[in-house]
Amino acid sequence: MLKMAQFDAIVVGGGHNGLTCACYLQKAGIKTLVIERRAIVGGAVCTETMFGGYKMDVGSSAHIMIHLTPVVRDLELHKFGLEYIDMDPFAWYPLPDGSGAIEFWRDLDKTCASIEKISPKDAHAYRQFVALWGPLNEGVFDVFLKAPSPANLGRQMLTGQFKGEKGTHPLDILRRLFTSYGHLINETFESEAMRAAMGWLAAQSGPPPHEIGTGDFAGWHAMLHESGAKHPRGGSGMLTQAMAARFKSDGGTLLLDAPVERIVVQNGVVQGVQLTSGETYTAPTVISNAHVQTTLLKLVEPEQLPNGLAERVGRIRVGNGFGMAVRCAADELPDYLAAPSGGRPHPSHHGLQLLCPSIDYLNRAVSDYDRGVPATDPAVIAMTFSAIDPDVAPKGKHTLFLWGQYHPYELSNGEDWDSIAEREADKLLEVVYRYAPNMRGKISNRYVQTPLTLERTFGMLRGNVMHVEMSFDQMFAFRPLPELSEYRVTGIKGLYLTGASTHPGGGVFAASGYNTAQTVLKDRQPSRQWVGWTLGAAAALGVVAWAKKK
Repeated sequence: MLKMAQFDAIVVGGGHNGLTCACYLQKAGIKTLVIERRAIVGGAVCTETMFGGYKMDVGSSAHIMIHLTPVVRDLELHKFGLEYIDMDPFAWYPLPDGSGAIEFWRDLDKTCASIEKISPKDAHAYRQFVALWGPLNEGVFDVFLKAPSPANLGRQMLTGQFKGEKGTHPLDILRRLFTSYGHLINETFESEAMRAAMGWLAAQSGPPPHEIGTGDFAGWHAMLHESGAKHPRGGSGMLTQAMAARFKSDGGTLLLDAPVERIVVQNGVVQGVQLTSGETYTAPTVISNAHVQTTLLKLVEPEQLPNGLAERVGRIRVGNGFGMAVRCAADELPDYLAAPSGGRPHPSHHGLQLLCPSIDYLNRAVSDYDRGVPATDPAVIAMTFSAIDPDVAPKGKHTLFLWGQYHPYELSNGEDWDSIAEREADKLLEVVYRYAPNMRGKISNRYVQTPLTLERTFGMLRGNVMHVEMSFDQMFAFRPLPELSEYRVTGIKGLYLTGASTHPGGGVFAASGYNTAQTVLKDRQPSRQWVGWTLGAAAALGVVAWAKKK
């Protein structure tokens, strides 16, 4: 038997979506408990000190989409130690022969001037691309900040956002939205450099370049010319540290190093949670920030789920992972052949450094992944935040983070990740050395995160950093299943989902946590009928009292 209720709401998992949800609930006066299984808050938005003073992001690093939400402003996170540094240019693509580079600045004119040096036609095409996809994605992002319904996206398209350049047929815009991003990029740009740069950026959402219905994975980058991309001073985890501080300042309770054994449900009503230590905490509302399959196939007892739900959850496509990371302590910055700087800070170091020679190179890596083997030649994103943030490395030293694709979680060749981790990390570094030969011998330490490491550390099943595949049939009102898309768990009163498993998906976004909080707050309000009855009854009693006085 559980003890008397101690909290109004419990959030399982202290990732950035769980913390976002908890902050909004606690801010609204709902007594909330956050329970995190690790000894540090933040989930995959977390920074740890390694190698004698280097602050290493162990999950997401670049913060982009969260700046298109009200979360940072609403929660006044600047008052709790969060300071953002602009990554500008937000992306930088060096030509593989070292003859130049494309710079993606927040300023569109500067970006087009950079592209023009390589292809004047592509510079014009990119300006038109931003003019089309920017307004369209204003509507899409409005949909992202609501619990999804099939009508939301269509409503935005019908209210003036769905416009293109003069003479473009509306159905052709729709076609571009539902084509593959690989096809969209190839038909929009003529130069190999722009095709590779845009393709590698779009690939960060997960689906391969040829997958239908992914056009907007390229198109949404037009929004970066409005919001920019940013890095928290002191590391990515400063976002979640600020959220935790805000949460506690409002009276919230945070419990670390406390794995949850089960979410307790009785007769279709959530009761609370039980820890692996045996402790129990009760609340009429429980929000799980854990993976949807972990939540409903492990933490909730099978007999408590409605008929057929467990089978449907088990069939959600988690995929086979797709990336790995190497976090390096370095003696100097990359001295790129395409932008010689003597290893000193340079605009090439400010944002995402896109190391992918061609679209064919990217497609070959995808083909290796599809065969169940790590990419022979992986595409790499390099990040050197010590160039803009002196707090993340000892004086005179630097950090170099590498994210590589494509790396399947389940290997078809009989190898295992624990045995090949160092070999695959070497392959990522070899890509860097091709573009910046000075880095060979300049790596003093490294922390390797394979798909298996990501699963073990963060509970990202099969190493998928997006939790479940970001394919069209698992997005919007289909994510993670239609009956779970509005964050409520069908058939269990008081149980909710949040996080990357839910709409609108992965990345440092916080939209899911924001939306889940709004859903919980709405569900806690008395129905309009009850309010109307109460107000009516109060008015009647007032009239009676007045009459008696008379």
